[in-house]
Amino acid sequence: MGGDDGREWREQQRRAVRAHGAADARQRAAEQAEAAELVARFAAEALRRGLRTDRLTAAGYDGRGRYRTRITGWYVDRARSRAVDTEGRFYLLTVPPSVRARLFGADPEPVPPPLVVGRGGRDGESVPLATLLSLRLEAGDDWR
Repeated sequence: MGGDDGREWREQQRRAVRAHGAADARQRAAEQAEAAELVARFAAEALRRGLRTDRLTAAGYDGRGRYRTRITGWYVDRARSRAVDTEGRFYLLTVPPSVRARLFGADPEPVPPPLVVGRGGRDGESVPLATLLSLRLEAGDDWR
C-alpha cells in the first residue's frame, strides 16, 4: 500500500463520516419537526377542550425545591418534569438551583420535543410522545 492509497482511503473515510453525520442530522431534524407538530396539535386540542392550565413550576437540577415560572400550560407527565405551554412549546422543567430563581422565579427555555420520551434513560422506560400526549388529553382535568 503506497502513500497515495493511504491518503485516498483516509479521504474516503472522511467522506463516509460526513455523509453519515449529514444523514443523522436530517433524521433528527425530521423527528423534531414531527414531534413539534404533535405538541402544537396537543396544545390546540387542549385549549379546544378547555383543559385547565396551570402556572408551571420547575425543579432544581439537584432535585430539591420547586421554582415558579411564568409559563402557563399543562404538565404531560406525572413527575411534572415535562410540559407544554399554551403556545404549543415543549419544556423540560428542570433548572439550576439559585437564590435568584427562588426569589423571582425561573425561566426555563422551550426545547425541541423528542419523538420518544425517555429514550436512552437509565430506567429503560420510554414512551412515544404521541402516546404520552394522548393519555394526557384523555385524562382531562383529572391529571394529577
